[in-house]
Amino acid sequence: MQGEAPVERAFDSIIAGLGAMGSAAAYHLARRGAKVLGLEARTIAHDQGSSHGESRIIRQAYFEHPAYVPLVLRAYQLWRELEADSGQSLLTITGGLAIGARSTSLVTGCLTSAHRHGLAHELLDAGGMKRRYPQFALAPDEVAVYEPQAGYLRPEECIRQHLRCAAQRGAELHFEEPVLSWTASASGDGVTVVTHRETYRAKSLVLSAGPWSGEMIPGLTGPLTVIRRVMFWFRPVSQPSAFDPGVFPIFLWEPERGPFFYGLPRVGPAADPKAAIHWGDQADGDTCTPSTIGRTIHPRDESAIRSALAGRIPALNGEISRGATCMYTMTPDAHFVIDLHPRHPQVAIAAGFSGHGFKFSSAIGAVLSDLALTNRTSSDIALFSASRFP
Repeated sequence: MQGEAPVERAFDSIIAGLGAMGSAAAYHLARRGAKVLGLEARTIAHDQGSSHGESRIIRQAYFEHPAYVPLVLRAYQLWRELEADSGQSLLTITGGLAIGARSTSLVTGCLTSAHRHGLAHELLDAGGMKRRYPQFALAPDEVAVYEPQAGYLRPEECIRQHLRCAAQRGAELHFEEPVLSWTASASGDGVTVVTHRETYRAKSLVLSAGPWSGEMIPGLTGPLTVIRRVMFWFRPVSQPSAFDPGVFPIFLWEPERGPFFYGLPRVGPAADPKAAIHWGDQADGDTCTPSTIGRTIHPRDESAIRSALAGRIPALNGEISRGATCMYTMTPDAHFVIDLHPRHPQVAIAAGFSGHGFKFSSAIGAVLSDLALTNRTSSDIALFSASRFP
């Protein structure tokens, strides 16, 4: 009626950012019966951040740190549950290779995690690789750690299905509605979030803004650095079927000289295999922000990945069918930040996924739902504490 104040809508939890982590958090919160509002500044599964590009690697023998392994094993389980819930195929097992000299951090780290957690794996020398995977040309002193359960996820579809299944359970999802500001009550019992459309209130807040995290959580996640990366899809020089998922595994390669790079098979008969630099030459001078990132693909971007492929996977080093930019949001130690806000326990933070976070998003969404609803989680996230930075 005229003159009456509008009815204020309250939520159990608000999620700021509906990319990889935010979409999974929305799903798990809604699955637990929470009243959820998700706010996304852009469109669903957009290509302006870090969670796009047709395919993303998932692997178990985690060279970065053995503490990641329980979390990624939980992620595998939850991806399969989402597949069953959504009726969509999201995770494809191809096997995976970690290639380099025996002394590289990649090879030693993969073996450490595999041994500590009892993961299935094989160590192949250059001759064994030539017989099993002739697409790869290893140097005589290089080896490959093969893990049979590695593969790839379809990131855009993963996000869509997390959000679709969250909406089916009652989550309210708003797109093209960026968060302008947020405040947390000093008593720890609520938050207020302001957008250009409305002011919302909730018991808790999940901040999962990807490369925009530094703007949304200033000073609380350490010095986050955003790095421009370029992904390329190649038309193989010969035998495109040699890069099908059944015969071409995902791979990581750490040469003794040159950039650390990775690649994935074709995700469909009409698709091309993908390769990109993970770190190394391409990073030089490519620090950016979400508003200043250069989306144009330059000759130096192409020459960097071609220098990695030439002589190592020569049949892949053909014509480029397309390229796309994305962003790595780096912490100083390249480990994630998953924690409660140090001053506001009703605010959960997910940030700094440093170019290797997507595979975990199903499990991180479950952890964020724990933190948002109970301020604690049974998952071991000690490595990801925000307080580790000065």
